Amino acid sequence: MSDLEAPITLDQIKVFLCVVEEGSFSGAAKRLRRVQSAISYSIANLERLLEVELFDRSGRKPVLTDAGRALVADAKAVDERVDLLHARAKSISSGVEARLSLAVDMLFPSQALLDGIRAFKERFPLVDLHLRVEALGAVVKLVDDGVCQIGIAVDFTDYPRSLSVKPLTRVPMAQVCAASHRLAAVDGPIGEDALRDEIQIVVTDRSSLTEGLDRGVLSERTWRIADLHTKRMLLLNGFGWGNMPVHAVREDLDAGLLVEIVFANQPKDVDVPLSAISRTADPPGPAGSWLLNHLADACASD
Repeated sequence: MSDLEAPITLDQIKVFLCVVEEGSFSGAAKRLRRVQSAISYSIANLERLLEVELFDRSGRKPVLTDAGRALVADAKAVDERVDLLHARAKSISSGVEARLSLAVDMLFPSQALLDGIRAFKERFPLVDLHLRVEALGAVVKLVDDGVCQIGIAVDFTDYPRSLSVKPLTRVPMAQVCAASHRLAAVDGPIGEDALRDEIQIVVTDRSSLTEGLDRGVLSERTWRIADLHTKRMLLLNGFGWGNMPVHAVREDLDAGLLVEIVFANQPKDVDVPLSAISRTADPPGPAGSWLLNHLADACASD
């Protein structure tokens, strides 16, 4: 076997990094509890396998060569990846998911989601978390198809029988328009006749599970939008009215940029229930359960 084909050992890499950190072969030997000759032999073998000189030994203490300095970062990366391998394997063996995919409806409070993800990354740093934000039935489909393990979805009546559903939180909604919109000038509850020619901005459903199902659509003229950010911008610019989660427009309402409007024969205070969903045959493990519980608690304390 040639030198290039001979394996570089993790021990050699650790010895190399130890010499760099201690600044001497003797310091590395003391830290690793080995004789100095063993340290020198390990470094010499590593240099032979890499075909570069890592240390200049002409002085009192070994000094990294240009090649040695260039390879320190790579050696550290290998060492860290091996440590991560051991830690992740230990985590998996204890039952924690190696990978967790979460689908969240766009109505879910964004700050609670950000705080939850941040806390999750601190609590489960080795779990590979994947996030999808969708609308309406798309969340349910992602979980039902096995693309995502857990989801937070808007409630609807016909959940697939393969899913387990647990109520999580309720999101307060508001019917709003720009302060400059003509609906904002209407005194008192707005009747159906006044809505007939007004544009209602609606989040579109891209899922086959709930395709064609309209919730809260009162106007005959609608603009179909794929995300809340675009919907909010259209509302702020006076292009129509729409239902929005209060958390997404609270600052706009406080600043007077948007106003809340009330319709005749429609309840003023409306909220949308959200549920945690997962496949019954594949329930969430410790990490997934922790995340769902944490997000529920975050909403309750908001």
